[in-house]
Amino acid sequence: MTPFLEPTYILAILIAISFHEGAHAWMAHRLGDPTAKYQGRLTLNPLAHLDPIGAFMFLLVGFGWAKPVPIDPRYFKHYKRDIVLVAAAGPVSNLILAWLSFFFLLMIDGGVSSSPMELLAQESVGNPGLALLADFCRSMIFINLALMAFNLLPIPPLDGSKIVQIVVPRAHEYTYERYLQQGQTLLIVVLLIDIMVFPILSSWVFGIVSPILKLMNEVAGIIT
Repeated sequence: MTPFLEPTYILAILIAISFHEGAHAWMAHRLGDPTAKYQGRLTLNPLAHLDPIGAFMFLLVGFGWAKPVPIDPRYFKHYKRDIVLVAAAGPVSNLILAWLSFFFLLMIDGGVSSSPMELLAQESVGNPGLALLADFCRSMIFINLALMAFNLLPIPPLDGSKIVQIVVPRAHEYTYERYLQQGQTLLIVVLLIDIMVFPILSSWVFGIVSPILKLMNEVAGIIT
């Protein structure tokens, strides 16, 4: 069975998506925007956040996306800053979950590979319950790092496109707003290029995930 179809991996997807989108909604609410709350997105229920195509991509290639959390920037006191804070909340939540899963894995198993695919392929031995828990932790590390990295792409509607908005010169803000309105069309084009021509997305995601896994390896070496 492909690691992307393992029960522990699917459970990790649901948790990662729920915290990612829930973090967006929570930050927007903290900054004064009740839109996500009124639309039922201020929750950790994965059913409120799942996007059919994005969920399929998780199972197909290991990373994907959820439904964007609706926000109304008119509620924000500091437009650019608050948009960046809301956008960054999702990836930051995934990074935190990945490190928490890593430290928990160290307590029960002690092993993490510096290669993304090797991480998923690792198998624990010994107590079946602990082995299953260790597999779940590895899935949580991978999927949270992959979701974080994928969402940092500066392509709408991904978070990266909103994070870089803070450095867009005022003279080009209108042009950039039109770029953001391209929505999922541009993302789907990039996905097709990734699948049929060149693995752009895989290179981007693994290029971010691999150094973090190497850092985790170094931390594991120091702790253990």
